[in-house]
Order: sequence, then structure tokens, then C-alpha cells
Amino acid sequence: MTTTDTQIPAQQLVQFMRDEIPLAHTMDLQLGVHENDMLSLLAPLAPNVNDKGCAFGGSLVSVMTLSGWALVELELRRRGEDCDVFVAESTVRYLAPLWQDFRSEARLAADADWATFFQTLKARGRARIEVACVVPGDNGQPAATLSARFVAKRREPAV
Repeated sequence: MTTTDTQIPAQQLVQFMRDEIPLAHTMDLQLGVHENDMLSLLAPLAPNVNDKGCAFGGSLVSVMTLSGWALVELELRRRGEDCDVFVAESTVRYLAPLWQDFRSEARLAADADWATFFQTLKARGRARIEVACVVPGDNGQPAATLSARFVAKRREPAV
């Protein structure tokens, strides 16, 4: 797949998020990059600022959660799977304040793989996968991280 082939479905998903998830619209989320097993979302500081003038922690965890969700959702769509995806658990770390627009990068966790995820989905109708997200800071070090487990559950066919 070329970058364009992956960007179009990713852009459509971000538009879906903006249309169907009011928080994504309010945060003014935009697609950064989607390639291979990485997806990034961009967020401007202005609608995501706190009382100190830096990025609001709730916005940081939200953009990381949404980027992780989108990574899983896009792979399911790419493979023609009709599933509901939700975050089952997550751990967030806030490491440094951000004073400018920011982005979240979502990737599969080091010990996660799509093959196992899709084998489990096929066998059980539901599967879980670990995703690691990071918001890079000014100095190249993480400003925030999120480790999350996402669950996909196959939708029942309409009768």
C-alpha cells in the first residue's frame, strides 16, 4: 500500500470521529500520518489549553486514546471486519507540559501483533490488543504516554 492508499481511509475515519464524537470536533483533531502500524492525530493548543496556558491533561489523554482507537479501527476496516472497538483499560503518564500544538502517535505495543489479534477475533468473535501512544514534547522526549488495551467485538448481523 502506498501512503495515499492508507491516508484516504484514515482521513475518512478522522472525519467520522469529528462528526460522531463531539469531543473530537471540539478538540479540532486532524489526521497527521497513517502508515504501516502508526497513526498520528494533531491537536491545536487553543481549544485544548488549561488555566496555566499549556495543554490540558484531559486533552492529552483524549487524543492518545482516540489515536489508539483509530489505529485498531482502521486495521479492522482494512480487513473487512465489522466490529465495535472500545478501550478496556489504560495507563497514562504526564511527563512534561506542552506549550504549543501537539500530536499523538499510536503504535502496537512491543509484544502485540495483528496476526494473533485476528486469529483470536476469528475464533472467539472478540479480541484485544495492546497499543502504545506518545505525545512528543519540545525536546524530543515524551510529554505524555498512554498504554492501552483495546477490545474489538464482532457486531451481530442485522436480522
